[in-house]
Amino acid sequence: MDVYDAVDSRRAVRAFSAEPVPKPVLERVLTAAARAPSSGNLQPWQVYVVTGEPLADLKRRATARALAGDPGDEREYPMYPADLVPPYLDRFSAAAAQRYAALGIERDDPARPVKISALNSAAFGAPVVLFCYLDRTMGPGQWADAGMYLQTVMLLLRAEGLHSCPQVMWTMYRRTVGRIVGADDGLVLFCGVSVGYERPGVPPLRTGRAVLTETVTFVGM
Repeated sequence: MDVYDAVDSRRAVRAFSAEPVPKPVLERVLTAAARAPSSGNLQPWQVYVVTGEPLADLKRRATARALAGDPGDEREYPMYPADLVPPYLDRFSAAAAQRYAALGIERDDPARPVKISALNSAAFGAPVVLFCYLDRTMGPGQWADAGMYLQTVMLLLRAEGLHSCPQVMWTMYRRTVGRIVGADDGLVLFCGVSVGYERPGVPPLRTGRAVLTETVTFVGM
């Protein structure tokens, strides 16, 4: 797949089929992704690939917490700034409305938070979830490295005909995740990435992007 096609077709898929993902494919993707940029070549990511019964157990435990209205474990880092301002707030609100309307959840539904959490904790049906951790001694530069690594992973998944959905939501249930994967206290959960084949018959959802002039300034050109 051409790299432009991979970038254009990558999106957060929220409807996966149960078709298993072959381990050799995941090994090929994760081996190649190790070439992602890494300042000082620290390669600060630590990834756990969870599938099969361990993932089913994790989904059951996390979904039970979600349906019980559990607010989740205390945050180790904020998902978003406390006070979003335009244009970031506008983009966030528009995307959220579009995303969950596509899943049949209206913004004024009083059960909306629980429904959203339950869908997320089921990994949208994905048969594989990658959990990316960093050592607690790492700083902002290494978190940026982890982001570039995960983008590389997601683009390589597209080259294999797979889709993905990055989910910071898993940090809400980080203690449950940690028990399943065996992560020690020296690691902090960055996010999970659901992986699989898109379920047929589900209309694709693509959120909009800002026009180039809103986010890019050319200097000296």
